[in-house]
Amino acid sequence: MTRLSVVEGDLGICRLAPDRAVPQWAVACGWWSITRTAEELSVVAPLESIPPGLPMTGPWRAFGVEGPLEHDLVGVLSGIAGPLAAGGVSIFAVSTFDTDYVLVPAERLEDATRALRSAGHTVTTTGGRPRLRGP
Repeated sequence: MTRLSVVEGDLGICRLAPDRAVPQWAVACGWWSITRTAEELSVVAPLESIPPGLPMTGPWRAFGVEGPLEHDLVGVLSGIAGPLAAGGVSIFAVSTFDTDYVLVPAERLEDATRALRSAGHTVTTTGGRPRLRGP
């Protein structure tokens, strides 16, 4: 099964206009993810760094998959998403070159941790990942 660590700190997910410049407040913090499509600019960043008034959801908490992961692995996200879906926990996935992060609503972190452990995953709740910091 998969080894995961809980990333410390709350995250927010913002939806901005697709032609908007990458915001400085997002890249000034220690942990962020930005995706641009023809429809939107999505920003995942520490909740405390997101300016008020932007369209966003949160707070979210993140599980980081212990990596690096080989790119030919099959079913990593499915193996995580399945138990969370069965437990009624919504997710927002973020992938990097080396690993995956699965965000869950902060108020469901304990439920998500239980569901993942019940499915045989190892979940570390302290250490292993850097603390999220705002600007």
